[in-house]
Amino acid sequence: MRIKVGETVAILAGKDRYFIDENGQRKVKTGKVLKIFNEKQRIIVEGVNMKTKHHPPSKDQEKGSITKQEGSIHISNVALIDPKTQTPTKIGIRFEKGKKIRYAKKSNNQLDDIV
Repeated sequence: MRIKVGETVAILAGKDRYFIDENGQRKVKTGKVLKIFNEKQRIIVEGVNMKTKHHPPSKDQEKGSITKQEGSIHISNVALIDPKTQTPTKIGIRFEKGKKIRYAKKSNNQLDDIV
């Protein structure tokens, strides 16, 4: 996976792609990556694809509860936000000093530090 936990991504497809700002303009929704499932090529993004979870009553709780939690989305439906330009971009990989380095394809900015 070219996206890492903690990075900010833009949602490219799905029901949570846009939100309406205070001026009535459509804006692309962004969020921080919370978890990555490599085998399934899916990620969980903070505040995106919210699902309703019903918890039944148990010995500890007399009443059941309803909570909201993030659902996973496919990795192809997100794009990394370039930290320098704040625009969605694809990620490329090149080798420098014998190590893999990720870079933003739009701006050619390096995303990883060379150690």
